[in-house]
Amino acid sequence: MARKFLYVIATLVVLVIAALLVYRVWGMQLIRMVMVPREPFTQLQPLPADAYIDAKMWIARPDIEKDNVALWTPAGVPATKTPGKAAIFFIHPTSYITTFGDSHWNARLDDKDADATARRFVMGQASAFNAAGTVWAPRYRQANYGAFLTDKPAGDQALDAAYRDVAQAFAAFLKANPTGPLILAGHSQGSRHLLQLLREQVAGKPVADRVVAAYVVGWPVSVEADLPALGLPACAGQDQAHCIVSWQSYAEPADPSAVIESFGRKTGYTGQPRKGTHMLCTNPITGAFNGKAAASANKGTLDAREQGQPPKLVTGVVPARCDTSGVLMIGEPVDMGPYTLPGNNYHVYDYSLFWGNVREDAQKRLAAFRRK
Repeated sequence: MARKFLYVIATLVVLVIAALLVYRVWGMQLIRMVMVPREPFTQLQPLPADAYIDAKMWIARPDIEKDNVALWTPAGVPATKTPGKAAIFFIHPTSYITTFGDSHWNARLDDKDADATARRFVMGQASAFNAAGTVWAPRYRQANYGAFLTDKPAGDQALDAAYRDVAQAFAAFLKANPTGPLILAGHSQGSRHLLQLLREQVAGKPVADRVVAAYVVGWPVSVEADLPALGLPACAGQDQAHCIVSWQSYAEPADPSAVIESFGRKTGYTGQPRKGTHMLCTNPITGAFNGKAAASANKGTLDAREQGQPPKLVTGVVPARCDTSGVLMIGEPVDMGPYTLPGNNYHVYDYSLFWGNVREDAQKRLAAFRRK
C-alpha cells in the first residue's frame, strides 16, 4: 500500500513538472487560445443619446441610495459625515473574462457575472475616494480581457467601442456637475480609457482647470511621450493638485518584462514612440514622483482573504519603492489572495495595497486645489 501511495505521489509530481514545463514554453500561446474571443468583431450599436440619464447605467452615483458600493468603508473606518465637494468619475477595470465559446469582444450590459465583479472592484477601489466627494462609476460595454492578449484589429476595435460608452458617460457626468472640483480615476482598462479621455475630452478645454488629480493606476504612462499631450504634469508631492498619479505594483523578485515590452511597442499620445522613455511611477505612500517609503508609513492595506468576511484595513504591512524600470516594488511577496499574476505582478491589488494612503492622498490634493 505504501509503495502504491509513493507511485501515485511520484506520478503527480511528474505531471506537475510537465505542466509547468508546458506553461513555460507555450504559456502565453495557451492563454491566448483560451481567452481571446474566436468570433469576428461586430461593431456595437451606439447607446441612446440619453442613456446615462438613467441611474441603472451607473454602478455608483449620488442618487443611488440603496446598495451604493462606492460608499463602503472597511471596519474601523467610519463613513465621512462631511465629505469633500469634489465629483469623482471612476472607470472600473476589466471584469469581463470569458473562455472559448462564451467569449464576445465586448461585455453585454446585462452580463450578471461581469457586473457583479465590476461592483466588487468599485467597492474596493472607488471607495477610497468617497471622503473627497461623490463617486460616479458608469457601467460600460467593456472590452473582453482577451482584447489585451491579441494583435488582431478586433482587440483595438473592442477597446474603442468600450471607450465610446465611457466618453458618453463622462459627458453626462459633466452635465450633472457643471461646476466645482473633479477627481478622475480608473484602474487597468479603466485607466486606459481615462488616458484617452484626458487627451480628447480634457486637455486644452475649460474642464481641465477643474481637475484636482487624475489617478491613472495599473496602466503605463510615458513621462515624455504621454504627459505633454494630456495637459497635466506628474504629481511631485501630496500638496500638489492638478496633476497625474500612476503606479503598477510588483513584489520582488519582479518580472515586469511583459508590461515593459508592451509599453515600448506603442506610440504615445504626443506621437512619439514610448520605447526608451520613462514610465511614470508615483509612490502611493508619499504621493511623490519616484522615491521610496517604509511599510510603517502605509496607512492601510485591504485584507480580503477571509471568505465570507468583509475586507479589513491593516496598517504598516506593505512598503513602496519606485524602481528604475518605472514599476512600483512592494518588497517581498505579501499574501493578498489568489489573484497575483506571473512575475510577482500585484496588478489586481494596485489600490488595495495602498487604500488608506489613496484615501488620504485624494483629500490632501483636494485641499491643495481649494487653496489655489
